[in-house]
Amino acid sequence: MKTVQMTLDEDLLEAVDRAAEKLGTSRSAFMREALRNALSDLRVATLEQRHREGYTRYPVEPDEFGDWESEHVRGSE
Repeated sequence: MKTVQMTLDEDLLEAVDRAAEKLGTSRSAFMREALRNALSDLRVATLEQRHREGYTRYPVEPDEFGDWESEHVRGSE
């Protein structure tokens, strides 16, 4: 691991410290997990955007998935 220096607003730092204490973890561990979650969220958002762009460029054709309708399980119908 590397040590990094960050500049945070006092209110944010206090909120982080309260949350870390509530979770029984350290400030560093809390912030590492928060950064991992933010990076994961960014990855998901990026993939969703690419997916939307793909369907914009190549829209679904009528009946494109029609063959699969008979395979779809719908609860207890």
